[in-house]
Amino acid sequence: MKEETNMDARSGALHEYDRAMTLAFPLALEEQIIDFLLDRPQWVQGFSLIDAQGMGRGAGLKSTIEKVRGRAQRRLMNILMRQEDVMPLVEALREEFRSPDMAYWVTPLLSFGRMV
Repeated sequence: MKEETNMDARSGALHEYDRAMTLAFPLALEEQIIDFLLDRPQWVQGFSLIDAQGMGRGAGLKSTIEKVRGRAQRRLMNILMRQEDVMPLVEALREEFRSPDMAYWVTPLLSFGRMV
């Protein structure tokens, strides 16, 4: 089994991803956050969106249906990135979207590759 940690076999592009950042946010912010990230290619080269439901203290239940269900509709955005870009992106997001309804977490990325 061949594992690619630094090179995309198709394009030959070097990948320096060593962190995986996840953003959790309300559906209402989705287009604004996408536009924000697309305007910052120096930190974010791409991302994936996942439908999610938030529960617990930080869920911020807004609508009647969310209050009845006890969970909030959310999006999760996964971003692979370099460690040195994480905090500048977090600070820019915090400045633009100051909201208790938005959360993030960052984990080490052990490897990245494509199935080619």
